[in-house]
Amino acid sequence: MKHGVHLVGSVPMNNASEVFETVASAVGPVLRYLPDGETGPRLDWLPWISPMFSEHPDFELSGESFQVHAGATAFKRYTLKPGVDPQSIRFTGNLPHYGFAMDSWKDFQRLKKAGKIPEHVRYQVDIASIPSVLAAHLVEPLHDVLEPAVEEAIIGQIKKICADIPHGELAIQYDVASSIFFHLETGKPTRFGENAAAMMKAFVPMHVRLGNAVPKDVHLIYHFCYGDNKHKHSVEPRDMTHLVNFANALSTDIGRTIELIHMPVPKERHDDAYFQPLSRLKLRLETTLALGLVHYTGGVEGTQMRIAAAQKYVRDFMIGTECGFGRRDPTTILKLLEIHAQVAGLR
Repeated sequence: MKHGVHLVGSVPMNNASEVFETVASAVGPVLRYLPDGETGPRLDWLPWISPMFSEHPDFELSGESFQVHAGATAFKRYTLKPGVDPQSIRFTGNLPHYGFAMDSWKDFQRLKKAGKIPEHVRYQVDIASIPSVLAAHLVEPLHDVLEPAVEEAIIGQIKKICADIPHGELAIQYDVASSIFFHLETGKPTRFGENAAAMMKAFVPMHVRLGNAVPKDVHLIYHFCYGDNKHKHSVEPRDMTHLVNFANALSTDIGRTIELIHMPVPKERHDDAYFQPLSRLKLRLETTLALGLVHYTGGVEGTQMRIAAAQKYVRDFMIGTECGFGRRDPTTILKLLEIHAQVAGLR
């Protein structure tokens, strides 16, 4: 069985043009979507969003930092300046999403017209979900009170992007990352709820709102993730239970189509126990499943082992890595793309 390929986002190359040309040359026929590689300041995923706070007149550095696990990248957290009413906070001109998206869109258009990107491939714009932005950049006492303003601002950026890129050429991917799945996996009380079941009642509606904010003729993607900072998860998943539960809840509650949902597979997991929850997966008819079971370690053989295990519970799926390539050694990227190409039947 041949498999399509899904790229999560980041690719450690010099610029978007290099990413578009390299990836399309390697796996273009089996792609549906092509991200710009989140090059430059975006390769480490979240620090590039800091201008929301660093350039906002009402914020200052708190002296705190945040790490998804010991040894991971440390993010500087911000707090409000003395006397500022948190209810007054609005984010307007200091969000960088639109600018990056439009810069790369110009390259995408040019290369597609030149025939270097297949005609059927859409331009993929990746957006970090709200809890991740808050966890990395704000002190915890501000999370609840500022969450609505941050959500409003990011949805505003999505609307601007969708207003200026033809909908038939565009896909929006939400990165539902370790700020969600760490809490679901550990099940310890948080501001979102006392246990995993209670937290789902906060997490799912939030991501339904984000999905419903995307115009219906723009494709919608959800990337689920347990983190990849320093090639380490924030917590190890016991199995795919929380991934399946989240996908099923989104599929039930959203008011539009979901074109793709991507789920991670740790490199050492090719056992039935990990994949068995996929037997309960109930995606919408239009939704394609992508499994992040391609790993550089183990190459084609290891990937085929994980595919064989997954196919006991679900037949049709695209393939990809667990997370973006951004934190990888750039010298490994061509080999990693070759693994995708071989498994997808292009070689």
